[in-house]
Amino acid sequence: MEVSFKIARQDENNRTWYQTYTLEVEPGNTILDCLNQIKWEQDGSLAFRKNCRNTICGSCAMRINGRSALACKENVGNEVARLQDLMTMVASSEIDESASKAIPEITIAPMGNMPVIRDLVVDMASFWNNLEAVDPYVSTNARNIPEREFLQSPAERSQLDQTGNCILCGACYSECNAREVNPDFVGPHALAKAYRILADSRDTEIETRLENYNQGTKGVWGCTRCFYCNSVCPMDVAPMDQIGKIKGEILARNDARASRSIRHRKVLVDLVKKGGWVDERKFAVLVLGNYFRDIKGLLELGPVGLRTLLRRKLPFDFEPSQGTDQVRSLIESVQERKAEGKEG
Repeated sequence: MEVSFKIARQDENNRTWYQTYTLEVEPGNTILDCLNQIKWEQDGSLAFRKNCRNTICGSCAMRINGRSALACKENVGNEVARLQDLMTMVASSEIDESASKAIPEITIAPMGNMPVIRDLVVDMASFWNNLEAVDPYVSTNARNIPEREFLQSPAERSQLDQTGNCILCGACYSECNAREVNPDFVGPHALAKAYRILADSRDTEIETRLENYNQGTKGVWGCTRCFYCNSVCPMDVAPMDQIGKIKGEILARNDARASRSIRHRKVLVDLVKKGGWVDERKFAVLVLGNYFRDIKGLLELGPVGLRTLLRRKLPFDFEPSQGTDQVRSLIESVQERKAEGKEG
């Protein structure tokens, strides 16, 4: 089959353009096979990473048709099929007949959230620095056990299986919306690795780690739960799920007054349990004002509260929603199951 590859190019002067190459390929050929063919037969100047086949698995990550993936894992047939599925979603009247008969085109670009060095090669310094920031190693004190190995039971080791599969390809980091708008956020890759250490029975620094991961929006509270990191992870590590587990550990160890992020979560749950939906008057005061203890937080509410009053948008009463009892029962059931799981 004949396929066109529209590839993003960038030179040392940061000039960006797209260059198209046409190949005769088999549906089972991987994107990496095709990039190699282009480099070897058509354009030796094309730059991309491919050390995954030199025992550095995960190094060929790039954006393929708009999503980050491993070039050695995705094949031409699947990508063409995805494009055809997208075409069928468009009304037939909007599809030009010539376009439907055109050679399928696969677009390839460098990963996001990292500066481009050249073509499909990005500078991953921020990726590695943020990983280092979560201290992703079993604590030194825990390893200092003389005269014997540091053993784990099969059950303890099984807790590390999912997060241990991370190959640090950068796909989740590339597609992280939170990282795009908040450069302080360490990223889903780092926090997934952070949970791998928290779940390790050999580590002795859990409390210190949780305190660090609880700091503002650079830690777990910076995650916007867009789910994209889960959807692009080639190893099913599910970074967003691991971030949620860290949040659960933090919430279990702190009361609602510990930090604004924790208050936000706990106050939201408490108000929904009471009224079925959120009483916004109480929510703002309890979260920002820390139960009337944070004067600075209360002052922050002043301008917003005044504008709301002037525009007559501040409700003076609150009526619980229908089905509040059922909502409360569901929340309590979930909380009980989580508690039982931890005890077990």
